[in-house]
Amino acid sequence: MSKYTNEIEKRRTFAIISHPDAGKTTLTEKFLLYGGAINLAGSVKGKATARHAVSDWMEIEKERGISVTSSVLQFHYDGYCINILDTPGHQDFSEDTYRTLMAADSAVMVIDGSKGVEAQTRKLFKVCVMRHIPIFTFINKMDRDANDTFDLLDEIEKELGIATCPINWPIGSGKKFRGVYDRDTEKILTFSDTQKGTKEGVIEEIPLSDSRADEIMDPEQKAQLLDEIELLDGASADFDQELVSKGKLTPVFFGSALTNFGVETFLEHFLKMTTSPLPRVSDIGEIDPMDDDFSAFVFKIQANMNKAHRDRIAFMRICSGKFDASQEVYHVQGDKKMRLLQPQQMMAESRHVVDEAYAGDIIGVFDPGIFSIGDTICAPGKKFAFEGIPTFAPEHFARVRQIDTMKRKQFVKGINQIAQEGAIQIFQEFNTGMEEIIVGVVGVLQFDVLKYRLENEYNVDIRLETLPYEHIRWIANKEEVKVDKIIGTSDMKKVTDLKGNPLLLFVNSWSVGMTEDRNPGLILTEFSK
Repeated sequence: MSKYTNEIEKRRTFAIISHPDAGKTTLTEKFLLYGGAINLAGSVKGKATARHAVSDWMEIEKERGISVTSSVLQFHYDGYCINILDTPGHQDFSEDTYRTLMAADSAVMVIDGSKGVEAQTRKLFKVCVMRHIPIFTFINKMDRDANDTFDLLDEIEKELGIATCPINWPIGSGKKFRGVYDRDTEKILTFSDTQKGTKEGVIEEIPLSDSRADEIMDPEQKAQLLDEIELLDGASADFDQELVSKGKLTPVFFGSALTNFGVETFLEHFLKMTTSPLPRVSDIGEIDPMDDDFSAFVFKIQANMNKAHRDRIAFMRICSGKFDASQEVYHVQGDKKMRLLQPQQMMAESRHVVDEAYAGDIIGVFDPGIFSIGDTICAPGKKFAFEGIPTFAPEHFARVRQIDTMKRKQFVKGINQIAQEGAIQIFQEFNTGMEEIIVGVVGVLQFDVLKYRLENEYNVDIRLETLPYEHIRWIANKEEVKVDKIIGTSDMKKVTDLKGNPLLLFVNSWSVGMTEDRNPGLILTEFSK
């Protein structure tokens, strides 16, 4: 039993995932509102004068009304200490999103009730499945006309391959949205449009058998609800905490983040159904969060968060024990003891310095350029490394050209720093040196972010020339293969990454298989460990 057990057991660390515009940022804000972390939620969209959503802080995000980077927010609610990792939902998101999921113990999937499962949700969901983490579904925007409820569940099951268990059930949608029926208590939670941006709004619980229930629903709605409950009890999966914990069953909730309806109920159920921080795999076996010794890994690096300071912050997920700012730690990859400088926790763009933090928490520390994504930090005298964070395959490529060649130094510094943060990947032509730089990104918005940041932070103008490649493969057995002897297809290009690893780019997916056929023994993979 750890002396920190009490603190660690209070921790819940989850990521919120969704397709653009499903209402994820609004939901995040309402959580913060219930936790008392903010007093008035900011509308996400809006004019320059409007308050910006708390979790969007980069200039480009404020201009576009989208979340480009993943921000980390901490708040307290009902005795729990909650860390939310807010991921960008925009289709032009970055690899940063995937990595953020590596630091979470569970995920909340937000789905727009009128659109169902969308492309981005599928991608992020795959990463959750790869990690076997619990997934909770919040079907949002019930205050607007939504798709048939059974169809929505059916779509989640078919598209994502996960069983669903509705915890509550909506009564109507759009103008006819009356509330939700809680299957466990057999009560109706009524819906009255609350003042937008505040948490006031009277939500009453009324037993379905109570005569007041007939005042809320018209007879047709009541008849439909009774039919649907009967259907549900016969057809839907039973709630099974073990299956939820393994990521094989998703509890489903309905509500409207904009009007606050269903958010608090969801939060309360979610906290009961999730566990305190989970163990992490390392090269010496699983590291128990309750272990007294501090350990953490770096999952994100963000440069220039504060224009006035030109700083660079390494975000760490604490995996075990307690972090104490006054104590030395050991940086495994750098093989040296050190103190973590300016440790802080984030509330979006406001930050506060912390003296202590516990397993499950996320801290940001000043990085003088020594940390890389995936690095392990542990107590002095210990020496182990957490399992690496995979590098995911970019899907869009462009050649980068400098407009003013006299600024080569700033250009190389800027592009390398942005690459170290993991928002972009840099490649160069195989065997030709650094003159020709090819940038690969997961979402095309990252090209705009790269251009914007090089101009604004490094004073370098660039031209981007998009390339037709869509598929990239790492060579898994590069030690056994002579890369210059690989026989490829006409649409294949050989490149190397920053670490000198050889990679192959292809325009067409069929070329991948053809290249493998032409080179017996060659093993190609979609992401590198």
